Amino acid sequence: MEAKPEFYGLLGVDRKASSDEIRSAYRKLALKYHPDRNPGDAEAERKFKEISEAYDVLSDEQKRKLYDQYGHEGLRGTAQRDFRTGSFEDIFAAFGDIFGESSPFGDFFGQSRGGRRGSRRGASLRVELEVGFEEAALGTKKTIELTRHELCGTCRGSGAKAGTSPVSCKSCGGRGVVARNAGFFMVQQTCPSCGGEGTRIEVPCGDCRGAGLQRAKREIEISIPAGIENATRMRVGGQGEASRDGGPSGDLYCDIYVKEHKYFKRQENNIILELPVSFAQAAMGAEIDVPTLHGKHSLRIPRGTLSGAMLRMRGQGVTGVDGRGRGDQIVIVTVAVPAKLTKRQEELLQEFAKIELENLGKKNWWEKVFGS
Repeated sequence: MEAKPEFYGLLGVDRKASSDEIRSAYRKLALKYHPDRNPGDAEAERKFKEISEAYDVLSDEQKRKLYDQYGHEGLRGTAQRDFRTGSFEDIFAAFGDIFGESSPFGDFFGQSRGGRRGSRRGASLRVELEVGFEEAALGTKKTIELTRHELCGTCRGSGAKAGTSPVSCKSCGGRGVVARNAGFFMVQQTCPSCGGEGTRIEVPCGDCRGAGLQRAKREIEISIPAGIENATRMRVGGQGEASRDGGPSGDLYCDIYVKEHKYFKRQENNIILELPVSFAQAAMGAEIDVPTLHGKHSLRIPRGTLSGAMLRMRGQGVTGVDGRGRGDQIVIVTVAVPAKLTKRQEELLQEFAKIELENLGKKNWWEKVFGS
C-alpha cells in the first residue's frame, strides 16, 4: 500500500497552525490546482485531491487530534469525504463558502453560471475497513459506525423555524446571482446575501440553526463479497451525507484492507500453503489431513516426494469476486529435518545409512558420477 503524504506538508503549514491559517493555505492551493484551471493536467488533479483530503482532516478538530496522535492509521474507520470520486462541484459544496461569497472566482468555479443552484448531491464519505483473510475469501458482513450529516428532523432540511418558510432574497430577486461592473464588462457572481440560494431564512430552525442538516451517528451493515482483494474500494450507494436542497444523498466508499494470514497466502484465486512433512512421510508416502479455507481435507503425499514439490488440491481456493469459479490450493511440501534425535532414532538412521552405502556399492556417489 502506497504511503500517504504528510498533511501539514501538503498544505505548507506548521503543525501548530491555526484553523484560519490552514483554511487560508488550502484556499490558495485549491485555486492553483483546481482542474478547471488545469484542464487535462492529471498531476494538478492528483494534487488537488490530496490537498482537499488534507484540509478535510485538519479542519476537523476531532480528526486532527487523531491524526496528530496516530498519523494516517488514526483515521482508519473514520468517515472522510471522498476526493477521488464524484464531481468537483461536490467537493466545493462540502467545503461551503471557503472561497468567500465575494470571491472573483465565483463564476470560475461554477456556482453562479446558471443563476440559482439546482438540487445538488450530498457529499460522499470514505472509510477504511480491515477484514480477516478468511472473511475476505469467504465473504462476511461488517457493521460500522459513522457520523454524517442528515436532514434536520424538525425543519425537514429547509433551515427555517417550524411554521415559517424561507423568503425570496431581496438582493438578487431570487435569482441567486448579482451583476457588478468590472471595467468595460459586466460580471455576474454569486449573491453574497443568499449564497446563491435565491432565498433567505429570516427565522432559523432552533435545532439546526438554519443549516438544514444535523450530524448523526449511524450504524451501517456492509456486505463484503467473497473473493474481495486487498485495497479494493467498495461503493455503498446512498449512505453518504444528505443533500440539503432535495438532491440525492452521497455514497459511502469503503476501502477494504485484508489482514495477512499466518499460513495461507493468496495468488489470484489460488491459495498457497507450505506444508512440513517428515522424512518418512516424504519417502514412503502418506495420507494426511491438510487445512484449507473450507475445512480439513485429505491429501495424498506420493512416495519419494522431494522438498519443494507442489501438490494441487482442486477447488480448495478462493471464489472469484464475480462469483465465477473457484481456485485451487497449492501445497508446497517441505521435508522437515529434526533438530534433535532420540538414541533409538539415531540407531535407526545409522542402520538406514549403512544400507544405503551397501546399495551404492563400493564406489561412492562422487566416483559414480565423475568416474574417479
